[in-house]
Amino acid sequence: MDTAGHSEATAHRGLELTPFRGLRYDPDRVGSLAAVTSPPYDVVVRPDGLLHLESADPHNIVRLILPQAATAEARTEQAARTLRRWLADGVLAPDPDPGLYVYEQLADDGLLQRGVIGALRVPDGADGSVLPHEDVMPHVVAERAALMRATSANFEPLLLTYRGDATTAATSEVVEGAAERPPLLATTTEDGYRHRLWAVTDPATVARVRAELGRHQALIADGHHRWATYGRLRKEHPSPSPWDYGLVLLVDTVRHPLRVRAIHRLLHDVPVADAVAALKGSFHVRRLDVELAEALDALAEAAAGGNAFLLAGDGAFHLVDRPDPDLLARTVPADRPEAWRTLDATVLHTTLLAHVWNVPEDSAAHISYIHDTAATVEKAERDGGTAVLMHPVREEVVRDLAQQGVTMPRKSTSFGPKPASGLVLRSLEL
Repeated sequence: MDTAGHSEATAHRGLELTPFRGLRYDPDRVGSLAAVTSPPYDVVVRPDGLLHLESADPHNIVRLILPQAATAEARTEQAARTLRRWLADGVLAPDPDPGLYVYEQLADDGLLQRGVIGALRVPDGADGSVLPHEDVMPHVVAERAALMRATSANFEPLLLTYRGDATTAATSEVVEGAAERPPLLATTTEDGYRHRLWAVTDPATVARVRAELGRHQALIADGHHRWATYGRLRKEHPSPSPWDYGLVLLVDTVRHPLRVRAIHRLLHDVPVADAVAALKGSFHVRRLDVELAEALDALAEAAAGGNAFLLAGDGAFHLVDRPDPDLLARTVPADRPEAWRTLDATVLHTTLLAHVWNVPEDSAAHISYIHDTAATVEKAERDGGTAVLMHPVREEVVRDLAQQGVTMPRKSTSFGPKPASGLVLRSLEL
């Protein structure tokens, strides 16, 4: 096994990717494919983004991944009813033959990502075939599990990465060669990304891809909560069953490196003035009366020398860096690797949230995790809370920690581009 953490290995069972009959929207039954897609459920900014997606098309996938009702039970029941209705009406229809799917995303700036979508076997335990790198929140796993139980479906593929080499030549040929054929679907979403999808149904080709990927392991780039949900649901159902597998997108990051971005925090009950005042004597704080782009440049410069954060919400930015070493020694657990103890996310959660600001990190009523930087600032200014802007972690740090079996604090990274939700779904009843 190489030090990258998800290349060829002999100590693990390997990836078991299986073809499936994808559920896809009938283009004749919806306004447009772009109008029924959504970012992953945890990227949708609520309620603004949710309302925008719901109004884009009455069949937008957000009505399945983020159903709206008064109680948790009512939400899952609503999603199940919606799915049954869309299937009965032919809005969603299964492909005729099982297969793997090649998926392509192309950004305005030329970033190209291609990978293969399939149903991946979920290990009984930690067999080393799939490496997580972040902790999960139990209430989110419970929410996702309830939704999947009620609908018997995987609505969104997780984003996993592997390190391709000479042993994945056939897989690379299948993935890259798909672009030479007419796609099953093609659409451009409002974020500027072009999406294309192809089915790979030839049994011999599918067998070659499965055999090659079976010699590799993967790193979870995005979807830790859904992966934990797959594991929980597999344990609930006697094996063998469709619950032994979960929907994933596998990307070879040797050919298609992912972008790594930060996930920001919004503290609902902490005004910026209170957050800054509580830092006195513990961190260095400097007010920046600049635009967002310049403030992020200042954050990047400060992060190169140590832990650094950017607070916003009062019309200005506050650069927070140079933490008191004694405070870190008292609050950061010493039984983890140095790379983990020095993470910005570690210091944020173990020191700032737990000891300085006293914010419970497990409660959505107190803290939100938002991917979009500008949206985090805007919500903080509108709601009177504090936006905590983070600097992204380097990908090699993520891999090294995952290889050591050390998970990072929840929502530490945002790998992308993330697969759009709604292009291909998996029903466990097919």
